[in-house]
Amino acid sequence: MTLDVRPLDRVTDGAWLDTHLDEVWGGPFQARRGELFDARELPGLVAERDGELVGVLCYRDGGDRSWELALISAVLGRSGVGSTLVAALVDRVGGSSRIWVVTTNDNVDALRFYQRRGFRLQVVRPGAVDDARRSLKPEIPRVGHYGIPLRDELELELLL
Repeated sequence: MTLDVRPLDRVTDGAWLDTHLDEVWGGPFQARRGELFDARELPGLVAERDGELVGVLCYRDGGDRSWELALISAVLGRSGVGSTLVAALVDRVGGSSRIWVVTTNDNVDALRFYQRRGFRLQVVRPGAVDDARRSLKPEIPRVGHYGIPLRDELELELLL
């Protein structure tokens, strides 16, 4: 089974992306660093296995030769899709200084994933998720993965 990565095409991939964001992320709007953004408006990459979409990565220019990995999602975890998408992003933004990503304190699977791919913890923002819940996105749950209270943002970076 071949895994291919290509740029996200809003026309051909839009319906899949909308459904995936609704089912997995609770919609297209993501909150981080005191900001709410629509993941559908960002450039992205999709992974296809035998013609079927199996993952997406959205990114944006973070300024100062850096790129934000704004969203990554695989239909089936631990299948190589996320690793392939991150590698494709590294190839795409080669010559930049870093890629950074924000996750939450409850997302231990993401912490494992990013650290195994060379990302290092850079910033902890205590209470940032609580703030986002109050001011940007009230539907953020109070309890996250593994029953862990969802409170803080963690920022990791990969130096290129």
